[in-house]
Amino acid sequence: MAYNNFTLPEVTERFDLTLTGLPFCADLPVAVPSELFSAIFEEWFPLAQQARSEKAKSELLISPVLLEVRKLVHNSVELFSGEEFSVDRERGLNGFCDFLLSKSTTPYIIQAPVIMLVEAKRGELDLGLGQCIAEMVAAQLFNSSKNQEISIIYGSVTSGRNWQFLKLEARNVTIDPNEYQITPVERILGILKWMIE
Repeated sequence: MAYNNFTLPEVTERFDLTLTGLPFCADLPVAVPSELFSAIFEEWFPLAQQARSEKAKSELLISPVLLEVRKLVHNSVELFSGEEFSVDRERGLNGFCDFLLSKSTTPYIIQAPVIMLVEAKRGELDLGLGQCIAEMVAAQLFNSSKNQEISIIYGSVTSGRNWQFLKLEARNVTIDPNEYQITPVERILGILKWMIE
């Protein structure tokens, strides 16, 4: 088993998690992007709207958003994409992560994951929830084993156009039931910035 094989019922049962559906992102402040990002986003968004593959969407929408968030937090996190993140193979906590934001001091080594981000399969966010939570559990275990106690691990499932956010505290998972649109992008940037800070 690997991250992408987990469904929501499987991950909650296997790791004895409690699920709550509660909005926690709706009233967060927005973040104003740089002029450069705004210009790139304005040009790339129409292309992303027409993209047919997950890879194209991630390149045109997700990666630029995550890089801009990194800039907004003064490069205090590193962005990892498509990295292997195997924490506990016996429990199925292994495989590759779509995106991971980590409080690493180097771009070469994952040191303290804070946000796990999963691309939604076929654009359906609910299909990515199990995988995202499994990656969040792995991040929690990884941080604990490295004495990097981070009390809340955040996650997101996104199609590029729509975003849904989660948080893991101990064994409690909160899923914000709202799906947030990529536009206005200032809202998505604000949520991700808040999660890092």
